[in-house]
Amino acid sequence: MATPGLVLQCARRPADVAGDLPRVGFTASRRVGGAVVRNRARRRLRAAAGAVLPASAAVDRDYVLIARRTTAERGFADLVADLEHALARLGALRPAAP
Repeated sequence: MATPGLVLQCARRPADVAGDLPRVGFTASRRVGGAVVRNRARRRLRAAAGAVLPASAAVDRDYVLIARRTTAERGFADLVADLEHALARLGALRPAAP
């Protein structure tokens, strides 16, 4: 799922891998920019994932957040909203507690 600030990939976790937190990976290619820009983009993706995934993401899945050229400069609130929107579109939101 591509959004203006990031790309989110999601896959069901293999049955033989247990855990109570979602597994997450981060990547930023050279197309994002130089090393400094890529590192900043990855840090911002980690911060957005830390704000959203523990409470909202389904735990039976693996996630990969991919930086885009706009990730390093996009407003943090917009980046968080992009991640929440991508989770909803992929059907990867944690079910609501009864």
